[in-house]
Amino acid sequence: MFTGRIVARAARSAAPRVPIAATRTYAAAAAPQANVKPPVALFGVDGTYASALYTAAAKTSALDSTSKALENIGNNFKKDAKLASVLQAPTLSVEDKKAIVAELAKTIAAQDKDNIVKNFLQTLAENNRLGVLESVCEKFGVLMSAHRGEVELIVTSAAPLDNKVLSRLENVISKSQYVGQGKKLKVVPKVNPEIRGGLIVEIGDRTIDLSVAAKMARMNKLLKDQL
Repeated sequence: MFTGRIVARAARSAAPRVPIAATRTYAAAAAPQANVKPPVALFGVDGTYASALYTAAAKTSALDSTSKALENIGNNFKKDAKLASVLQAPTLSVEDKKAIVAELAKTIAAQDKDNIVKNFLQTLAENNRLGVLESVCEKFGVLMSAHRGEVELIVTSAAPLDNKVLSRLENVISKSQYVGQGKKLKVVPKVNPEIRGGLIVEIGDRTIDLSVAAKMARMNKLLKDQL
């Protein structure tokens, strides 16, 4: 497992680490591009970091490669359920963080030719923010979708949906008023066993909660109001 390699590497790391300068930039110097701004405003710590990385990648014309690198990192979270808790552990030492960055950098070496993402990971480690990495990957995906003119359709289910169900949802919603002319629909399936069954469909600022958990909550409220 990925976390196993991190723990093993951290144990082998004994050399002292040179502190990362606070003025670290995510990429090597490149010809500046004026007014490079994220296509949508994001909030929160994860949104701030995702926006900063987007701006750095855009200035060096590396948005696509950076996006692919973050997708690879995001896949590590999906494959290894323990990774998120490892990154959020308050007991991580400097050497632990160094090992984590090194292991993550290896998984994206093919896409991250200019070390934009590697430097970004080092900045997260220095600022004790590795715990928001999974969310940063998701927020960066939001920025890239907006950049590409995509409208995200997030479909949450208690268990993975088959491709036929996702295709039917995509066909129906792509013809609705929620997908503007010239926009592309991007289906993002998510799994959350806590909803117990049914679906939660999110598109834009609209959420349709058809989950079993929501129905039970409404039923419980109705019973309390009647008793």
